[in-house]
Amino acid sequence: MPTDRLYLRHSTDKQTDARQKHALAQLLAAGAPSYEDPATSSRVLSLHRSGFKQLLEEAAVGDTIRIADAARLFRSVADILALRPVLIRRGLHLRVESGLLSGIDLASDDPGTKMMVSVLAAVLEFQRDMISENTKEGVAAAAATGKTLGRPAALDEGEVVELVEAYREGAAVKALARQYDIAPKTVRRVLDAAGARDLPDDLSELLDGDGRDDVADDDQAVATDPVVAVDVPGLVAEHLADVADDTVRQALKNGRTIRRGQGYSVRVTAPLSVHVAMIEHSATALMQSPAGRKAHRIHSDRVAMANPANPASQSPF
Repeated sequence: MPTDRLYLRHSTDKQTDARQKHALAQLLAAGAPSYEDPATSSRVLSLHRSGFKQLLEEAAVGDTIRIADAARLFRSVADILALRPVLIRRGLHLRVESGLLSGIDLASDDPGTKMMVSVLAAVLEFQRDMISENTKEGVAAAAATGKTLGRPAALDEGEVVELVEAYREGAAVKALARQYDIAPKTVRRVLDAAGARDLPDDLSELLDGDGRDDVADDDQAVATDPVVAVDVPGLVAEHLADVADDTVRQALKNGRTIRRGQGYSVRVTAPLSVHVAMIEHSATALMQSPAGRKAHRIHSDRVAMANPANPASQSPF
């Protein structure tokens, strides 16, 4: 029998779910299971939140996700676009209990709902742009009066250069955080600003190991595209599910799903060039969020390590 599953979220530890629980009171009284993401910013995509991921793991085909208002689950175009295909593929419904969207199944794939979601996405994006514009105007006005805004820089210019170079030479983010006595997220912001974690312009680096030229005859050329097994992070697999590349889709379809706690990966055995194509197809979308960038980095590292030509390769996974 289909089950109603309730999702609640508030942004800071100073807020509560009281208003949301009031809107969902009848369902709570009826014993509907609830899932919460307390003190979780709306900037974190719903698919990356622990409470919502638990909901998806426990939900069955035909179940309905119910939320008090749309902002509890999504506030950006990226979130809506990432969420709908997942719900549709899993056969789940999504309903908002209050507001103009109440009574509409937002996970429906019919033309009318698609139009409604597109309008909603545009409104939410406009709202965020207006907040950003007002903030920038406020900052500009404060700066014009001579006020100093923001925290002091954690690193000076020389330290930034040293940190980026160390990362490119193989230093881990957490090790760099300890070395410079800053938070790991600060290290990641510095690296992202420097483009140090971006996808290489020349993806042949992943196929050619350390990038050195090898002298080989035609009989050895076939070794440049060996068949290898790579564990593709679940988030990457979600982004690749509808990619236009038939070879990539088929490789994922033939892969084996491996559960790891609340997450999962798909073990794909395919030519190395297919794994590199996966990185190409998913990179742009994944770079839109911290969790996406992390999944992209993990995936890229695994592909590089799976390459037999890579001297650092020690394991096929």
